[in-house]
Amino acid sequence: MNWKRISSALLGFPIVLVILLIRNKYIVDICLAFIAYLSMNEYFNAVSKISNPVRWVGYVSCVGIALIHLVPMEYLRLVVTILPPIVFLVLFAQVIATDMKTSFKDICYTFFGIIYIVFFMMFIAFIDGMPDGAILVWYAIIAAWGTDIFAFFVGKAIGKHKFSKVSPKKSVEGCIGGTIGAIALFLLYTFVVNTYFGMNYSYLVMSGIGLVLSLIGQIGDFAASSIKRFVDIKDYSNLIPGHGGMLDRIDSLLFLAPFAYFLFTLL
Repeated sequence: MNWKRISSALLGFPIVLVILLIRNKYIVDICLAFIAYLSMNEYFNAVSKISNPVRWVGYVSCVGIALIHLVPMEYLRLVVTILPPIVFLVLFAQVIATDMKTSFKDICYTFFGIIYIVFFMMFIAFIDGMPDGAILVWYAIIAAWGTDIFAFFVGKAIGKHKFSKVSPKKSVEGCIGGTIGAIALFLLYTFVVNTYFGMNYSYLVMSGIGLVLSLIGQIGDFAASSIKRFVDIKDYSNLIPGHGGMLDRIDSLLFLAPFAYFLFTLL
């Protein structure tokens, strides 16, 4: 059993818990911006093997997360909508300003990283800022990390059928066990918030959301693995013992965050 991996997870959970329980949206936004910076740096280091990403644009984009809740709510949607075109514009301006020393390939890898990491990370801040965000954000975390934990243990115990060459260590049994475990945690968490926090969430609806988010999170995990296979690395970094880099730890959460926000707005 990988005790280093388990101990790192147990250490990371209280840190996330403290940050979210502070219930100061500005502090949460700053922490998310810092996590985005670490993840963006790892991504840029990975793709630097095959391109020359425009790092300064990526890092400045991360700062945008820390400023989200400084924007008046009535203008927030407009600002978020215009951000990707602005980034696109700045990147092509970089190509022109450098007489194509910065290539089309360079800005494509840069733009992908910004959308994948920064833009998706913003949705975690959006969930946390919802009226019931203090409760809903934990559903997203449970979907990602709950799936990962159960998939790890089930895969270790009974995993025999490999799922995909994209991530050879993952098994069909582990993926199924991860989803079932995440749904079980969703139901347990729903019981807690309904009983002790005065919520009235439907167990059936939350089970459905848990199923969808767990599956999306696993696709996100495979997506991150496919990038690593493409650039021929095992982990994005060795920042977190047993888990690799920050991006290795949050890849599934990033991927499911926009879908979680969409589904939560329907509740």
